[in-house]
Amino acid sequence: MLLEEAVALLEPSEGRVIIDGTLGGGGHTEALLARGARVFGIDRDPRALEAASLRLARFGDRFTPVQGEFADAVSLVPGPVHGILLDLGVSSPQLDVAERGFSFMNDGPLDMRMAATGETAAELIARLPENELADVLYRYADERHSRGIARELKARLPKTTKEAVDAVKAGVPRKAWPKEINVATRTFQALRIAVNAELDQLERALASLPTLLVTGGRAAIISFHSLEDRAVKHAFRALCGEAPDDTPRGLPVVKVQRADFKALNRKPIVASEAEAERNPRARSAKLRGVEKVS
Repeated sequence: MLLEEAVALLEPSEGRVIIDGTLGGGGHTEALLARGARVFGIDRDPRALEAASLRLARFGDRFTPVQGEFADAVSLVPGPVHGILLDLGVSSPQLDVAERGFSFMNDGPLDMRMAATGETAAELIARLPENELADVLYRYADERHSRGIARELKARLPKTTKEAVDAVKAGVPRKAWPKEINVATRTFQALRIAVNAELDQLERALASLPTLLVTGGRAAIISFHSLEDRAVKHAFRALCGEAPDDTPRGLPVVKVQRADFKALNRKPIVASEAEAERNPRARSAKLRGVEKVS
């Protein structure tokens, strides 16, 4: 997704070392390798690492698979490096496998873990008090019917994705079901973010950029929902020495730090109409980039 655009921002070439912090199926890494770069591909999903390693075997030792979390890239990869790419959210292979529990389109265990360890979505629902579960749904997906959904989830304690969808349907008045998306979309997003601590991962990764990148190094980040994009936008503005763009009117605009980075695009890059037509998920993708200048 946004493959050519992300690769163009990173300027891969022979001798440049780039981290793909969200290896997934290996598509972005393949494009970077094809242009001569050396790539460390990080993923916490061992199945993704195995599949990508097979796909990229022809590039020899220019590709190094690394199991772990992209927030720990500083300690996982010898650096600093010339670039880092993050394609946030769940990958298509994970969505397509019912047993992973990410999708409400196919019935499977209510898992949602990107790695093979830790708490599943079903276990999270069972552990959290109803009010805290409702807060998760509202905070991570802006779900307006979070209270009703949380009440049904706690009453039913779903073990499968279908059972979770049924609970969501019961928790939202029929006339309030959205027309443009499945009624369970926001709930599944919120549960996935919570299970995988995705926003914490992103915050830690953004904080590591000054250490991770050499002068002239670049970061390119693709996000898929407003919470991610807002975090990336605000962090990039801070790195570029700018105040957040939501500073209340009437207050002085204060530089938050020395400008060690510059923005590569002022507005997010979005998918072309052709790509959005081929892949509906691309409609919500936003790409932002920065370059370390000192």
